This record gives sequence, C-alpha cells and structure tokens, in this order.
Amino acid sequence: MADNALFTVSDFAKMTRTTKNTLHHYDAIGLLSPLVRGANNNYRYYSSGQLAVVNVIRTLQALGMSLSEIKTLRDRRTPEFMDKELTQQIDRINMKIEEWSRAQKLLLTLQKAIHSVENVKEEAITIQFLPAEAIVLGEPNDYNCDRDAYNALVDFYDAISKKWPDMDLNYPVWAVFSEERIRRGDWVWPDRYYFYNPEGPDQRPAAFYAIGYTRGRYGQSDELYRRMIDFIDKNGFEIGGNTYEEYPLNEVCISDDTNYLMRVMISVREKNRRYTEGG
Repeated sequence: MADNALFTVSDFAKMTRTTKNTLHHYDAIGLLSPLVRGANNNYRYYSSGQLAVVNVIRTLQALGMSLSEIKTLRDRRTPEFMDKELTQQIDRINMKIEEWSRAQKLLLTLQKAIHSVENVKEEAITIQFLPAEAIVLGEPNDYNCDRDAYNALVDFYDAISKKWPDMDLNYPVWAVFSEERIRRGDWVWPDRYYFYNPEGPDQRPAAFYAIGYTRGRYGQSDELYRRMIDFIDKNGFEIGGNTYEEYPLNEVCISDDTNYLMRVMISVREKNRRYTEGG
C-alpha cells in the first residue's frame, strides 16, 4: 500500500470496523487525529499507517484499559516503553486464558454430569463397563461420628490445597466406599472423597460397575444400596472394588432438595473370576 494513501472518515471507519462517531471521539480527546485536514473543506483524512493504531486501541479496550489510559500510553510511546507495556498486557492475557480455561473445564464437567443422566431409567440397576476417568482422590478418612465426618471433608480440601497448590477446587466433591465397607453394609461413612477433574492425577478405574439411581436428599441411600447388593448377588456378580457415590443432579441444577438424583457405581466382577484368572 502506498505510504501516501489517504482515506475519508467513512472509508476508514469501514476498514477498521468502527464508526465515524468513534473516530470523531478519538480525535476530540486527542487519542487519534486524522493525518490530514482539508484546507478548504475541513474534511478529515486518515493514513494507511493509522489502521494498526485503531486495532491496537480496540484491543487494549477489550482488555479493560480506558481510553484515558490508552492515550497516556500513546503520549509516552517509544519502542522500549511499548515493549514493556505490551509484555504486561500479554501476561494479563495469559492469566485470563488460564482463568477462562479453568472455568470452561468446570462448566463442561457440570454439563457432562447433567447429560450423563438424560436417558437413564432411574428404577433400573444395570451392569456396565466404564472407562477410566480422571479424578482427584483424597487420603483415607478415619472417623466414626458426625463431627469427624465434618473434619474429614475439611481435611480433604486442606490436603489437596497443600499437595497441589494450583489445583482447582471448585468441582463438586463425592464419596468413595471401600469394598470391605460395602460388604459389611456400611455406606454412611465414606472411606475417601474425590472429585472429577480432567487434569486429576488419579483415576476411577476402568471396570464393570453395577449402577443404580435414586431420588432424595443427600444421604438417603439405604434402600438403593440394599437393592443393588441383592441385584449383584442374584445376577452372578460380587463386589470387586471401590464404590463411587455422586449426585449428577444436585443443588446446582435442582431447587428441590428432595429431588436430587444420586448415582451409585459399585465395582463388580463375576463370582468365579477370582478363581479362574491365570488358570
């Protein structure tokens, strides 16, 4: 493009995807003035070099800078000064990208939970193979009363924060019960807590699970567990690992706490499998 190319306000506004009023305002506050003004008609003309200036102004505005701040930056501009300022803005962008990426992962996880129960038959118990899924798994709990259960959850968050200071803790937290605990009919006190996180260092193992659902408040699960244990036994399976208890539909998306949807996933194996493996 020729260095002496000049554009009317209307054409320049179209080229920069802005408006004539915006360009007039930039001129009025001394942020960006036309390169040339007609001697007789006072028409304003912008140069091709000023196209980049408008793009920078709009980009800095999108990052939260006021026009006054941008004007100060332009008034003081030198290559060294601009390099420093641009570095600061790039750092801010990188921080925002990280924040938005974390927010996106959280919202996708919540949405995935909702979608996971769209077509389930809530009264049915099924055996399904589930692939491994990334989770953050807490240390084993040691308690036997309500006060200790409260402390165990506080300890879970505290331990995760210390072990992974940058770990996002905004995900819903659910319960893990050991095979031994479920076998003895104790599904009140979780052995561990966990939450889903795409970057989690642990996994819910790939395995066959007996999966059941029930509606109700948190903790109203006794009848479901008893039905599932009976179902597992009658269908030639036995408990084969941990049980994962979660609420895909909870207070995030349900206003009535008596209508939360619980999902229980009990790891199972065929009853004779442990005797035939390797044989």
